[in-house]
Amino acid sequence: MNEKIIKHFKQTSRFTYAGPYKEEFMALPDDIKELGNLVCSQIIHRITLQDGNTNANADLRYGDMERYPWYRMRCEDDVFLTAVSMAAELFRMDERGFVSDRAVEHKLVLCCRYVSVLMTSILKAKGYAARCRAGYAPYFTNGISMDHWITQYYDEKANRWVTIDADGFFDEAEIGFDQYDMPEGSFDFAAQNWLAVRRGEVDGSKFIYADGRGTNSLKALGLYLFYDFNAIMNCELTFSFVPYLWAHFDELTEQDLQEIDKVATYMSDPDVNFDQLKNIWENEPKWRLFSSPLVGEGDYKHLM
Repeated sequence: MNEKIIKHFKQTSRFTYAGPYKEEFMALPDDIKELGNLVCSQIIHRITLQDGNTNANADLRYGDMERYPWYRMRCEDDVFLTAVSMAAELFRMDERGFVSDRAVEHKLVLCCRYVSVLMTSILKAKGYAARCRAGYAPYFTNGISMDHWITQYYDEKANRWVTIDADGFFDEAEIGFDQYDMPEGSFDFAAQNWLAVRRGEVDGSKFIYADGRGTNSLKALGLYLFYDFNAIMNCELTFSFVPYLWAHFDELTEQDLQEIDKVATYMSDPDVNFDQLKNIWENEPKWRLFSSPLVGEGDYKHLM
C-alpha cells in the first residue's frame, strides 16, 4: 500500500480525534473482536430501543430495554457527534469508562455512523490506518439492503484492508460471515451499486435509506456515495448535513449523473484512485458543500 495513503488514514478528523482520551483508547483491548464487542456494549441503536426486548434483542443481548429511563433521549445522534463527546458521556455516566457490564441506563443511544466513528477513532489511536465507510448492509433483512456505516482498518502484515461491523452482536451462522473480517461482497458499497443500477444490472429498489420516506435506488445510493466520499477524505459527516447534490437530486441532468458516475468509478477503488479523489475534494465544491440546520444554500451559492 502506498505510504501516502497509509499516512492519510492514520490522520484523524474533527470527528475521530481522540483528544484527551487517546491513552484510554490505546489501553483498550488489542484483539479486534474483543474491542468491537466492547464498543458495542456501550451503545444501543435507536431501533433496538424502539423494539424493546423483541426481534434482535429477544435474548437481551443488548440488555433489558425496560430499564432504559423514559426521560432519556430516544436518539442522541445530534448530541454526540465526535469520538471525544461520546467518550466523555460514557465516563460521565460510569466513571469506569469502557466496560462490558455497562448498565442499560448508562448506554448511549446512537446509530451505526457513531459506532463507526468511535471504532475508527480507537483504531487510529492504536496506530492503525483506519476509515469509516458508508454504504448498505444486505445482511439485516432478506431481499433489501439498508443504509449502514462500517469500519475498515489496514492490516500491514496481511497487506489488506479488513472490513468490520461493530454495530451489533451478530450471529455468524445467521449472517454467513465473521463480522470482524467481512468478505468481499458482504457489504454493498454505494459506488459499485450506483454504477450497477445505472447500467441496469441491479434492481435499485432494494437499497433503502431509512429516512421514513421510502427513499431508495439512485437517490439513496447517491446520498451514501457522498457520505462515503467524504469519509474517505476523513470527513465523517452526520445526517444533519444535506449534500447539495442530494438536495437537488430530482433536478439532476444526465450530464450531472455522468459526473456522479465518474466519482463512483473512482470510489469503486479509492486506493488506486486516491489522487483523483483528492483532486475532486480540493477543487469541486459541489462534492463537499452541504446544508445544515443553520446553513442554507445561500451561504455558499457564490461557490457553485
